Amino acid sequence: MKKALLVAGLIATAAIMGCKRSEEGGRAGDDTFRLSVPALSTAVKQGEKQVVRVAVERGEGFKQSVKLELKAPAGLKVEPDSTTVKPGDKGDVQLTITAADDAPLGDHKIMIKGTPDRGEPAEMEFTVTVSAR
Repeated sequence: MKKALLVAGLIATAAIMGCKRSEEGGRAGDDTFRLSVPALSTAVKQGEKQVVRVAVERGEGFKQSVKLELKAPAGLKVEPDSTTVKPGDKGDVQLTITAADDAPLGDHKIMIKGTPDRGEPAEMEFTVTVSAR
């Protein structure tokens, strides 16, 4: 029983520590947007691909396009590396992350920047963990 509680506690701690808080962009009040990224590390093996979802979450009054730009470190490729989410779009964007055959092992940060037509941009990052094939 103690072992089960310990494992459950470790999983809960890992989930809390792995969560990223979305950053807001746009302007004040409900004229804002948030970027939502994977809360936990995304696992990918060298030479393989993984699909993840990011989202633009709009405030009630936010009616602008948001240009998303993504930057990956050496050894990782993210597609698309830029896209625009228009006001009528759902806001979900599917990204394909590809690890090169010789991608460095370990944790790597993917940066995402959302820039609205007017107002302040928002930036987030999420972790991709590369393992050996």
